[in-house]
Amino acid sequence: MDERTVFQSITRKHVVRVGPQATVRDAACVMTRANCGSVLVMEPPDVLLGILTERDLMTRVLAKGLDPDRATAREVMTPNPLCVPPETRVSDAVLLMLERGFRHLPLVSGARIVGVFSVRDALPREIGAAVSQAEFHEQVNDALG
Repeated sequence: MDERTVFQSITRKHVVRVGPQATVRDAACVMTRANCGSVLVMEPPDVLLGILTERDLMTRVLAKGLDPDRATAREVMTPNPLCVPPETRVSDAVLLMLERGFRHLPLVSGARIVGVFSVRDALPREIGAAVSQAEFHEQVNDALG
């Protein structure tokens, strides 16, 4: 059986987005209504500026005492997020996320954003395969010095 792609694995086939001037509170409300852990920060027509995640809200807003009614999405987002094509294998995406330390990955087909893959979208067997690959990479790096 062929491994699933990230696009096949995502539960939400529409893009949850806000504009760069949206307040942090508005962005958090959009995320809450959509029941998701991230929102893309985009300018019209479809220019991806960044991604705003639950972790960003915690570390860049709450921990720093910013006012969520005054701070904007642009001020606290992660700019220029790494993106992958929708045909990326789930284990490759999870490995990338493990190695780079994030949990959300925008999917781009051509110039179009088609969704966001979350580590929650991965099955345990695919997470296990990615962890095995990460451990192998670490062993190889250790052996090479």
